[in-house]
Amino acid sequence: MSDTSCRIAVLGASGYTGAELVRLIATHPALEIVALSADRKAGQEMGAVFPHLRHLDLPTLQRIEELDLSGVDLVFCALPHATSQSVISALPSDLKVVDLSADFRLRNLAAYETWYGKPHSAPDLQKEAVYGLTEFYRAEIRAARLVACTGCNAATGQFALRPLIEAEVIDLDEIIIDLKAAVSGAGRSLKENLLHAELSEGYHPYAAGGTHRHLGEFDQEFSAIAGREIRVQFTPHLIPANRGILATVYVRGDGAQIHTTLAQAYAEEPFLQVLPMGELPSTRHVRGSNFCHIGVVGDRIAGRAVVVAALDNLTKGSSGQALQNANLMLGMEETMGLVLAPVFP
Repeated sequence: MSDTSCRIAVLGASGYTGAELVRLIATHPALEIVALSADRKAGQEMGAVFPHLRHLDLPTLQRIEELDLSGVDLVFCALPHATSQSVISALPSDLKVVDLSADFRLRNLAAYETWYGKPHSAPDLQKEAVYGLTEFYRAEIRAARLVACTGCNAATGQFALRPLIEAEVIDLDEIIIDLKAAVSGAGRSLKENLLHAELSEGYHPYAAGGTHRHLGEFDQEFSAIAGREIRVQFTPHLIPANRGILATVYVRGDGAQIHTTLAQAYAEEPFLQVLPMGELPSTRHVRGSNFCHIGVVGDRIAGRAVVVAALDNLTKGSSGQALQNANLMLGMEETMGLVLAPVFP
């Protein structure tokens, strides 16, 4: 690394998003990882926890309280929900932070308590946080000290819908998001329903009927764009795959107009690619990348259309988005370290 490199710490490096951050930062020309934290894995080498990173020269995993953060320019906080609030509150007030948890995504504290079942313990920090959907909050992110990355499901649905809501080319009271999510989105902790024998050879819906926490983000963002309350129907499904999210969105509107609106909105975006009209995306074509592919088809019922968005939940849906935000916060080119071709097959 050069003398001009920014010094980076990753808190929660033993989880999937932490490991993905390390993978991405390893090829970044201007970032240097100087500290890694873990809880149960403290004292171990990163290569022992994640053998695919064995070739990298990385700091030993330590507990957060043992880390020396002096001279660190930015911290990625890849910790479980509700943990980030207390950890970030204890960090130096001038340290830039990109949080990958849900702790600072919702601006309304009452909404946070509704969706997460407990009061927010750091309301002053919540007021400071900037919502981290990079393509729509660039100016705010550049000036921010604390950025709250979006949920991976929430990001996928928003990429499909935000320009359409803003342009008023769809019926705002008839939006259905049917989403398929890979198992890595549930984290690395051992859970019975995520065992291979429980998950493979089938898939199932969960949090149906409007109970999924990412609905809080849809409510917040879509209502702000429309200037009135917007409530979408959203059902996620868990699929037996390691990576990927595919959101199939059913809307009322003209398919050609919807496609044109999305294509124009994302024409200059480096990571959002709108496919030719009638062509639909696949998670296999964005795997391991920071790209999101979006497709549009008209429906056989006149005046209805289907919008499909695909991304990698660990990259564009989480750690890639986090690095994209960090680049802006550090005054770097937004795409640095992220122009990686998807892995295929």
